Amino acid sequence: MAQVHPTAVVHPGARLHDTVEVGPFSVIGPQVVIGAGTRIGPHVVVEGRTTLGERNHLFQFCSVGAAPQDLKYAGEDTELIIGDENQIREFVTVNLGTVAGGGATRLGHRNLLLANSHIAHDCIVGNEVLLANGAALAGHVTVEDSVKISGLVAVHQFTRLGRYAFISGGSMVTMDVPPYCTVQGDRATLVGLNTVGLERGGFTEEQIGRVKEAYRILFRSKLSLQDALAQLRGELASHPEVDHLVRFVETSKRGVTR
Repeated sequence: MAQVHPTAVVHPGARLHDTVEVGPFSVIGPQVVIGAGTRIGPHVVVEGRTTLGERNHLFQFCSVGAAPQDLKYAGEDTELIIGDENQIREFVTVNLGTVAGGGATRLGHRNLLLANSHIAHDCIVGNEVLLANGAALAGHVTVEDSVKISGLVAVHQFTRLGRYAFISGGSMVTMDVPPYCTVQGDRATLVGLNTVGLERGGFTEEQIGRVKEAYRILFRSKLSLQDALAQLRGELASHPEVDHLVRFVETSKRGVTR
């Protein structure tokens, strides 16, 4: 049996693995599924059609699976899907999806959401992402793997953040941030590459060198964006790290931060 504190309220319809721990005064709703080894701290609310994977840790006073903060939401049956080994700290809020956004908010594995951060409806967050204190993702934001979002950052709805991007503290992000890049400011602009993140992520010197050359061609040459992409396809094709950058830029709908 799951270890549930006597003061916690767990709905009979909730499905908790036998190794789950639920702390004092927490509330678990009827459609919640919680995987093995997950710890729910005191004064936590998990509601809605929310699935939590294994070995997550939800700290006191966080709210997971509440209704979207969207005026169009009318109680539709949407969901929140959270993977494994995430840490969700104090006063974090993560909302359900909406029908208009595909019906689900998704959070991958090994993410760290620091106090007072927020993930809105229909966001798709990858693996090993950091949201520092007070960082907020508006609805429909996509965050690829290993992105670091500093404190008090706000990300506009429908924006994408590419893998290994670094968002400096206090930035207001209104356009897509290319993979591997660092941005800062209001409105955020490119200030260089996140080479420290690439090194920590296991990129080789050759891979980082190719990323630097791709960055130079895309953002430091006088070529138009289409000509720069064409040059990249011609000179650096078949390298996964560059191919990913090219695809990201080519598929941007909001436009890319320059």
